[in-house]
Amino acid sequence: MSEYMAALGPVFVGLVVGLLSWQQSRASNRRSDFTAIAERLETDVAATREELARSRAENAEQRRELATEQRQRRILTGFVLELLGWARKVEPDTSAGPVPEPPAQLDLSA
Repeated sequence: MSEYMAALGPVFVGLVVGLLSWQQSRASNRRSDFTAIAERLETDVAATREELARSRAENAEQRRELATEQRQRRILTGFVLELLGWARKVEPDTSAGPVPEPPAQLDLSA
């Protein structure tokens, strides 16, 4: 029986050493995995920040364009409504009939 114990001793020591080294390699793998994940997150965050900055610049430009377009529409609508009002006061020289009501698209009061 002592022969078996003598043979099992190195096997047990080998298992313990193998288990400890496996735990250490798992820990180093975890560290390298964490490092890789952290680097990828840093890259993704930087890319997201750049995209956000571009998006904000585009939004600001679109807001300026929209404000300009709204101002132009208000001026044009005012001109058309004044023209229609003047046309109602002045009798038409032709037999085309009365001046039509302005289209609903021109009403910016809502």
